[in-house]
Amino acid sequence: MGYSGLNLPEDIWSHIHSLMPLRDAARAACVSRAFRSFWRYHPNLIFRIETPDLNFIKKVDCILKNHSGIGIKSLRFESGIFYNASTSYYLDSWLQIAVTPSIEELTLGILSYNTNYFDSKYDDEYNFPCSLLSDGRGSSMRHLYLSRCSFHPTINLELRNLTRLHLAFVHITGNELGCVLSNSYALERLELNYCYGIICVKIPCLLQRFSHLEVFECRMLQVIENSAPNLGSFHFGINHVQLLLGESLQMKSLSMCYPGAVYYACAELPSNVPNLETLTIGSPHEMVDTPMLPSKFLHLKCLTISLVGMVTFSPAYDYFSLVSFLDASPSLETFFLDVSQERMGHVSIFGDSLQLRQMPEHHRHGNLQSVKITGFCSAKSLIELTCYILDNTTSLKCLTLDTTRGVSSCSTGEHKKCFPIGKMLTEANRAVLAIETFIERKVPSTVTLAVTKPCSRCHVKS
Repeated sequence: MGYSGLNLPEDIWSHIHSLMPLRDAARAACVSRAFRSFWRYHPNLIFRIETPDLNFIKKVDCILKNHSGIGIKSLRFESGIFYNASTSYYLDSWLQIAVTPSIEELTLGILSYNTNYFDSKYDDEYNFPCSLLSDGRGSSMRHLYLSRCSFHPTINLELRNLTRLHLAFVHITGNELGCVLSNSYALERLELNYCYGIICVKIPCLLQRFSHLEVFECRMLQVIENSAPNLGSFHFGINHVQLLLGESLQMKSLSMCYPGAVYYACAELPSNVPNLETLTIGSPHEMVDTPMLPSKFLHLKCLTISLVGMVTFSPAYDYFSLVSFLDASPSLETFFLDVSQERMGHVSIFGDSLQLRQMPEHHRHGNLQSVKITGFCSAKSLIELTCYILDNTTSLKCLTLDTTRGVSSCSTGEHKKCFPIGKMLTEANRAVLAIETFIERKVPSTVTLAVTKPCSRCHVKS
């Protein structure tokens, strides 16, 4: 039976169906023959793989081959497509249908049974047909996300409206990436993860809107060179990479994670990114103490340092040396420090409680309001750092000391039981005693001290 309700023009019905999720549009087509053709014009095709088998491949193939191909704006395979020699034909066919001059978003993730993506050589992978993005077919593309495939543009791609490019486990060279970037004048964000074929990343100056760069675990990478004038945030996790940031006067946010990152940040960043406001540093292996900074972070407001380590963490690292970082940040308002470890290898305050160190010249901090230390332990140098902050910060409002490594707690009501802290229970109790003995008496009445202790119900010795 046909639909006997509102007598609306066909283009209105088509528009209504285009606003529905694809699954609901298909269900409506099953209810009425009058609706059967409308889903064929659905602009957003989103596929979530539940059972990656031949039946799923056939369903997707049927949907795309019955789609008109007109007005597709988004094609997304959110869980990835399992790839082998037999599925290559299907992928080529689907992309041929979907990638038209109207498409704005393409998300294509490939899952393979054979390829080791932690190797720099990809022997069995899907080769993305770059020709689909030429001759105006990629002119409306705004977001391109490719995962676990080869991407080798040998021709100039027409991506003049591309604003975001995300490549993960993609085999591409630095020159090929440069070819894409040089034709993406509207690009705002570039994210590269596990792209082992890239040795050098060059951001050209013609990218006037470019503001965000992320680069993680591209192990062959040696140089990152930025000439874009408006880069505002940069997040990277690669060791021993030469950073040529140019005059990064617009950079406000920087995140870096690799062994020795704290030392590098102190030695190199103040002069290279003078207007930085938010800095996040993760260093799983910091062997050298924090040096005196050659210049200051005059505008830094939020500093996060994570020195989380397992057995590789150096017990010789001096937490008190972080004072030089604080002194070089006169505008700092928030300081987060995470020192969670599986074992405490530092000298305990109870083993050497005499002569706590103090800085000979006290630098008064007038903007620092909130300090949180996660994984707080009884290390003498950490007690000295905490006492320094209390003695030299006139604006401090809140000091949070978490002795449980930030684990989930039953006190929040979200969990029935606290997450176990294992071997660190003894040290957590020792840290609480250190706070009561050396810290509490220094806390002024204007400062709120919040101490997260082991749970008396969940964290008990067996």
